[in-house]
Amino acid sequence: MPRLNQTITRWQGMGLIATTLLGTGVFILPQLTIVAAGNYAIWAWIILLLGILPLTWVFAELGRRFTHAAGPAYFVERAFGPLASRVIGLLFLFSVPPGAAAALVMTFKFLQPVITLSAEQQLCGELLVFLLLFFINRRGLQLSGRIQMGLTLTILFVVILMLMMTLIQTPLPDTTPIVHRPGDYNGLMQAIGLGIWSFLGIEAITHLAGEFKDVKRDYIPATLIGVALVGLIYIGCTWLSLLAPEHSLAMVGLFELQFGNSGRWIIGGLGFISGIATINIYFASLSRLAWSFSHDGILPSPLRALNQHKVPTSALLTFMLISALMLLFSYLADINFTIMAHWVNGSFVVVYSASMLAAWKLLDRRCKPAIVISLIACGMFIYCLGSAMLYALLLGSLITLILLGQPLWKHAHPADENLS
Repeated sequence: MPRLNQTITRWQGMGLIATTLLGTGVFILPQLTIVAAGNYAIWAWIILLLGILPLTWVFAELGRRFTHAAGPAYFVERAFGPLASRVIGLLFLFSVPPGAAAALVMTFKFLQPVITLSAEQQLCGELLVFLLLFFINRRGLQLSGRIQMGLTLTILFVVILMLMMTLIQTPLPDTTPIVHRPGDYNGLMQAIGLGIWSFLGIEAITHLAGEFKDVKRDYIPATLIGVALVGLIYIGCTWLSLLAPEHSLAMVGLFELQFGNSGRWIIGGLGFISGIATINIYFASLSRLAWSFSHDGILPSPLRALNQHKVPTSALLTFMLISALMLLFSYLADINFTIMAHWVNGSFVVVYSASMLAAWKLLDRRCKPAIVISLIACGMFIYCLGSAMLYALLLGSLITLILLGQPLWKHAHPADENLS
């Protein structure tokens, strides 16, 4: 199998993972966790970060030692064989399109304080974003890494600036903490369930490990620093969101209290661009996995084509079209984007759990404590998601049945197999 283009540096990789996680939720989810858990929301983010860091480290070790474009699917194959690998890979593959659609709808929420769009205008804008991302991705990830590292640093600068202004200014008018009800255990679990969306993406960078210039040296630092930075940003944004209870977007409201009416443009613009950056890295990961599966005969052979930049454009275009159809379907069926987000959350937790079980077999003894902590974290995520896990279980069962039936189909239709 040919090699992909190796262009990603440590800092570009950190930018890719950080903006993948900051994404659509950086200025929205902290406020939603406050609604769920009151002042306990900050503890929800701390617990999440403590659970995610070992998970990230295990993923990074797997990606460094078993570098492959298939990412988690390849780890599972090494540990449990091809059937389990194909189930996990296809589960990820067909969970990203509804996730990309949900993320894009959430991203456009940042435009509401700036511009009023009809439902039809928003749909057209979302489809145009998919088209833009195709042209960005087809030239490779070096440009994306540079842009997204700059975006991460800009978001970090804005959050630190707001924190400093909050600490040095006299108390702002009408800035009382949001506490809709006393914080309790159930609220904390709900907040953790919401916050999971923010850390979905730590596995995506494993698909890109083969495109690091020096994967052995740079891969683990890039992922750990990126995730830790994101966790601190979310904790800071949650504390800041407690100070603007009346605004529909608390971070916009607080920025305008501190710096004037530019908040809707600065916060809204950063949130919008960051959301698009998240979707961009998911499409990049998705196309690499589809490219890998096409070489293994799991997906059609046309998906293995590379362009002059060594980017699998056929796979990229195919799954962008599937995502666009999911977006159109959600619009026509009036499906709330949060429902699709929870479906995706459940699927990704299954992928994470399978990867950690694979790590138990593949990695050495010094990694075992981190793997145990990671599996406990996955169990907590499953508990918090509850009935939303049904989508992942049904999709995984359907994929398993189709894969088990493939040999029977090929045996009964040998002419079709020869044509393919």
